[in-house]
Amino acid sequence: MLTVHLPDGSRREYSQAVSSYDVAAEIGPGLAKAAVAAEVDKQLVDLHAPLPTEGEISLRLLTKRDAEALEVLRHSCAHVMAQAVMRLYDGVQLAFGPCTDTGFYYDFELSQPLTEEDFPKIEAEMRKIVKSKERFERLEMSHEESLNLCRELGQDFKVEHIETGLADQKNLSFYRQGEFIDLCRGRHVPSTGHIGKAFKLLSVAGAYWKGDASRQQLQRLYATVFFDKKDLQEHLHRLEEAKRRDHRVLGKQLGLFEIDEKVGSGLVLWKPRGAVIREELQNFISHHLKRQGYSQVFTPHIGKIDLYRTSGHFPYYQDSQFPPLIDRDQLKKLADDGCSCSDLANMLSEGEIDGYLLKPMNCPHHIRIYASEKHSYRDLPVRLAEFGTVYRWEQSGELGGMTRVRGFTQDDAHLFVTEEQLAEEIASCLELVKIVLGTLGMENYRVRVGLRDPEGDKYVGEAEQWDRAEAACLQAAESLGTDFSVDTGEAAFYGPKIDFVVRDVIGREWQLGTVQVDYQLPERFDLEYTGADNKPHRPVMVHRAPFGSMERFVGVLIEHFAGAFPLWLAPEQVRLLTVSEKSEDYGRGVEQRLKDVGFRISGDFRGQKLGAKIREAQLALIPYMFVVGEKDAQNGTVTVRDRIEGDLGAMSLDAAITKLQDEISDRTVRQVASKQSDANDIDQ
Repeated sequence: MLTVHLPDGSRREYSQAVSSYDVAAEIGPGLAKAAVAAEVDKQLVDLHAPLPTEGEISLRLLTKRDAEALEVLRHSCAHVMAQAVMRLYDGVQLAFGPCTDTGFYYDFELSQPLTEEDFPKIEAEMRKIVKSKERFERLEMSHEESLNLCRELGQDFKVEHIETGLADQKNLSFYRQGEFIDLCRGRHVPSTGHIGKAFKLLSVAGAYWKGDASRQQLQRLYATVFFDKKDLQEHLHRLEEAKRRDHRVLGKQLGLFEIDEKVGSGLVLWKPRGAVIREELQNFISHHLKRQGYSQVFTPHIGKIDLYRTSGHFPYYQDSQFPPLIDRDQLKKLADDGCSCSDLANMLSEGEIDGYLLKPMNCPHHIRIYASEKHSYRDLPVRLAEFGTVYRWEQSGELGGMTRVRGFTQDDAHLFVTEEQLAEEIASCLELVKIVLGTLGMENYRVRVGLRDPEGDKYVGEAEQWDRAEAACLQAAESLGTDFSVDTGEAAFYGPKIDFVVRDVIGREWQLGTVQVDYQLPERFDLEYTGADNKPHRPVMVHRAPFGSMERFVGVLIEHFAGAFPLWLAPEQVRLLTVSEKSEDYGRGVEQRLKDVGFRISGDFRGQKLGAKIREAQLALIPYMFVVGEKDAQNGTVTVRDRIEGDLGAMSLDAAITKLQDEISDRTVRQVASKQSDANDIDQ
């Protein structure tokens, strides 16, 4: 007898073999028609897969309302796309076709390059497959049978994957629909007919077999699918909006930053206008750091490898670090001794030789500053802050504009506190993150608490310390008064963390501010303070970075504001436009007055038509234009044009200056958010 427990608390019993579909059909024909997959004891299964014949199970039937169902739909549509490509082109070699956060892709080896001109043909063939309502059939085979099948199909990539990546698997699964069959774990919708019409091919890009640049080059076909056409159209609109806001494009158009291959991939050159934004952000947060009692420090860009051995960053982060720098005399001696590259790597890992690293983290340097002096409990908390540049060796395929780089500057700070101070200091750090996001109109965020996985092996330290650190993070998250999620296994290797995941104006999520609690590094570096009992005690360390990195944060801001920054942050705040050369002398005087009171302003004194000048300033996303003509010169006025609201009319120069100064000093959420929503309507 099988007992099935349903989410509503009811249960059903079966003495004969049944599937999840049979249970759905017994509940009602509407549910049977709507269901696309099921969850049995929290494990995803195909809707028609047989259930156990005895015992007790929990069953949840998935429909299009469930997030898991959309992933099943996308996985299934990837197979349909691959089937269509194989029907249309000869000699197709299949690689992998996983889901992504917003759709799916499939990698192919083809004798001819695919272009967007091929998309309508492929989509038309996919519609035929969907219309045929071919059933997705799961096939279980032994390892040897699987190899033989893939050899018969001539699918060399699958053969290699079975022989190497799946060598320890006794049995493997395939899915078949119509004439198409593919090695696949599943799960899938019942038939191709469940896919519907809301799919779209999006782009094609290059890829390598198993991500290895030394292996075969493949073509990666990106696509997406939804249950409803409305959802697809909304997604396509977001993609178009994302293209319009692409920080890589806007950054070049607005002269904010450059990534020059002669300097190096993933290394950002901040141009003068972009540097203004960065400097304003640093000034803004520095004000709050002083208010909260932080001390500014500066540390070198490199450090001895042994420093990072102690911290655990080397060799823990070795794969994402730049190669070590070794003393040239020592390196020459090793070469003379016949030391190979692998010998050198082993000697570095074992600590037999030393060298330097481009710093991957600022925390070991701040720790050594703390350790350079003796501390009493009366000195704590010690709060050290630095805009410190760190370096990570990201793979070239993972680099992307300013949001994924190899050198980036963190608004980093490390606090050394007593256990009694921990909760209050975490709350203070979280307050700072909320101030940053609120001021920039980025209030649509969620909070994520990353805890250790009790079964994981990447974590260092005692369980009791972890328990205390996790309890402090959970308590602080609860104090925020907003919903938060708990993600087991997402802690750093040295402690739990609280992340702010921000949703921008077009719905994308970015992980920005972070606060982390650390009992481990003070232990590793043997940090101490003298307590009230006159005995040595171990401080607790808090890592925090409200921006995360200046590069990533500014990249996100460019896209969030579509380049139309609020007045206080805009690289150029005012552009002065003359109607004719008759008002140039007065205009230059106005320009100088605005510079004297601290505005970032430029004057356009060219002899072009005023309409053309206004259009150029509008395209440059300048917040305000001051237009001056002969009448303004006579009356001591300027005609003010708002980037968004248009002509505001003539004002005395003093009144115009006061208006802008008030807006700069009033960095409220209302002002920034209002500007952002209106900025979407700017004709670019």
